[in-house]
Amino acid sequence: MPAHDPSVSDDAAGAKGPSSAPVRQVLSDSVYEDVKAMVMDHEIAPGARVGIEALARTLNVSPTPVREALARLESDGLVVKRSLSGYRATELLTRQGVEELFEMRLLLEPRAAALAARHADESQLDAVEAILEDMQAHPGPAGPYAAYRDFAVLDQRFHDAIAEAARRPLLADAVERLHSHLHIFRLSSLRSEGAPTLAEHERVVRAILRRRPERAAEAMADHLARSLERRLGRLGPG
Repeated sequence: MPAHDPSVSDDAAGAKGPSSAPVRQVLSDSVYEDVKAMVMDHEIAPGARVGIEALARTLNVSPTPVREALARLESDGLVVKRSLSGYRATELLTRQGVEELFEMRLLLEPRAAALAARHADESQLDAVEAILEDMQAHPGPAGPYAAYRDFAVLDQRFHDAIAEAARRPLLADAVERLHSHLHIFRLSSLRSEGAPTLAEHERVVRAILRRRPERAAEAMADHLARSLERRLGRLGPG
């Protein structure tokens, strides 16, 4: 019997041949979601150093999928990599940071909604409707990230899909790069967020489906303004 090769991680053992890539991807995605939840729920405190070896031991995996997860979380804006000190969880948005984030969204997303009402093709309209229907089947923000992860993911997908339907690649890229949902949900979950969010999304979708650009822009601006108001109310007086 050949000796165990120490250069091969236990994660990869037994995952050879055509099925090895899918198995590795499943592991990578699982570790990414686990570490993401730890950051979102502040198990990894804002500003804290994120140790690769310690996380690998906690999750009972090799360091490789942890490194991959942290690289993805860096692109999400949830961790930062600094020379000599490795990864750290990003700091939470301040009240001013929240206001600036929504200022950017209010510049970009009403315009995206208006353009989507003009330019979206049938498949893009179907996609936006399908995301809204999926959101109605998932609980809104409450409790730990795992409890509302699907709602949060669908919320971001909804806004990204509308930006994509605008047929302006630079605009869609700018909306996606804000990673606004991750930063906002990381601040706090609002138990009352689900119902108003869905109602506001429905108004945006109706306007887009009816090809009413001005109405779509107004509905999106109203949604963002109300969402900002709910968040600032949770943060308390400035």
